[in-house]
Amino acid sequence: MDSDDQTIGRVLSRREALAVLGAISAAALAACVPAVGAIPGTASPGAATSVPTIAPASVATAAVAAVAAPSCIVRPALTEGPYFVDEKLNRSDIRSDPTDGAIKPGLPLHITLNVSSISGSACTALSGATVDVWHCDAAGVYSDVNDPGFSTKGKKFLRGYQTTDANGQVQFTTIYPGWYSGRAVHIHFKIRTASGHDFTSQWFFDDSLSDQVFAAVPYAARGARDTRNSNDGIFNGGGQQLVLALTPANGGYTTSFDIGLQFS
Repeated sequence: MDSDDQTIGRVLSRREALAVLGAISAAALAACVPAVGAIPGTASPGAATSVPTIAPASVATAAVAAVAAPSCIVRPALTEGPYFVDEKLNRSDIRSDPTDGAIKPGLPLHITLNVSSISGSACTALSGATVDVWHCDAAGVYSDVNDPGFSTKGKKFLRGYQTTDANGQVQFTTIYPGWYSGRAVHIHFKIRTASGHDFTSQWFFDDSLSDQVFAAVPYAARGARDTRNSNDGIFNGGGQQLVLALTPANGGYTTSFDIGLQFS
């Protein structure tokens, strides 16, 4: 359904990102320490009543770099895909559809993204950047698109942007995404700066956790998914460094993700 192969502008090309990543130990590359905190609001209608967890061994943990590296982490750019729509919806909670107020059902997910600019070995918080987030609902459907399997033109659920603050931080409240044929479970994000730089990538999820989440309502109605991380070509292009480490909180999950961008 999602070809996810269109060319996009990048702050850091995949090759350049992987070159920087190659200077850091494999354990450090996966480093992403979850922030424990409350998820704003309450669970969406129809959300699963229990929150699955995964064994600590399957969650990315912080590690010490084998060689000198910036304290912020460079992550590879990945394809934008066909479903980006520049809705200009300035909002932190993207679960609702502003056209009718309906909230998409699913396990709440609170994401904190910390964006830095890398210069040599120095990291500086990147303020004033626009961060867009978009993904499919529990049934595998995106809003405001015409697709062979559905048409949601005019709807704007599970889309929105925030502007990074003085600490380079933005926060989003959404739901655990569903799945659709040919792709592993993922969330798209885009970072744009006032100077015209554009970085686009995707977040992924632990397959064992997704198996548990999708066994409960409202995800279970979708049936068994056909693509896991290991056989998703986009994930295999650098997605190992983009897996979110989730912590259960208030009937859903919370996570924090650090990313460093190079502009030259």
